[in-house]
Parts: sequence; structure tokens; C-alpha cells
Amino acid sequence: MIDHVSITVPDLAIAARFYDAVMAALGVPAVGHDDTRLRYGERCDAEHPQRSYLTVRPGPAPEAAQGRHWCFKAPDRAAVDGFWQAGLAAGGADDGPPGLRPHYHPHYYAAFLRDPAGNRIEAVCHGATA
Repeated sequence: MIDHVSITVPDLAIAARFYDAVMAALGVPAVGHDDTRLRYGERCDAEHPQRSYLTVRPGPAPEAAQGRHWCFKAPDRAAVDGFWQAGLAAGGADDGPPGLRPHYHPHYYAAFLRDPAGNRIEAVCHGATA
């Protein structure tokens, strides 16, 4: 459903350390960094409509908003665990450790973090196996 997302952070250098770590844990490539943005994933085109892309731009820290977050697909549960561990090691804050969330569905395995700017992000694996 989502083609691309852009978020803002007050410090790109701090964000780069965090997003480089969590995206690497999910197998998502960093495709460019400069003074105006960080870019991850692959842009969609006619041959690859399933791709997704994240841009992190400088701007104000996000305002608190209950329920607002971005969720990234993980290839397996180990990637969800790696996402959470890498995010904590890179300056993020725990907002829900890896585990099953059966109120969504029986195999919903996810972890939640706050990036250093306060953005809430999630990684999820929907697979039935660990």
C-alpha cells in the first residue's frame, strides 16, 4: 500500500547512525546520504511496483501522536530481534520488545522503537515459524 514515506528529525547525523543500524538489520539498503536527506530502500518503478522507500529529512522533532508510527516488514523473526537490538545500540529507545502480538493475529511478531528524535517505528514478521 505505501510507496514511500518521508519523516523529519532534528539531527541527520544522529538519525543516520540509528537508521543505518535498523535498516541493515532488516536487509534494507542505505541508498544515499547527504546534507539534506537519508535514503533507504528502493524506489518503485513500472517493473518493481512492490518496492518501498524511506526518506529522513532534517526538520523539527515529531509532535507526540498516540498511535502514529511506521512499520517495516521483516523477512523473519530473527530480523525483528536484530532490528530492536540494533536500534537500542544505536541510540533508540524501547517502545515494545520483540514478541508475539496475538491480538493482531496468531503469528504477528513485532518490536517497537523510538528513534532518537522520538519517531515511533516498528518491525513485523507475519510468518508462522520462528
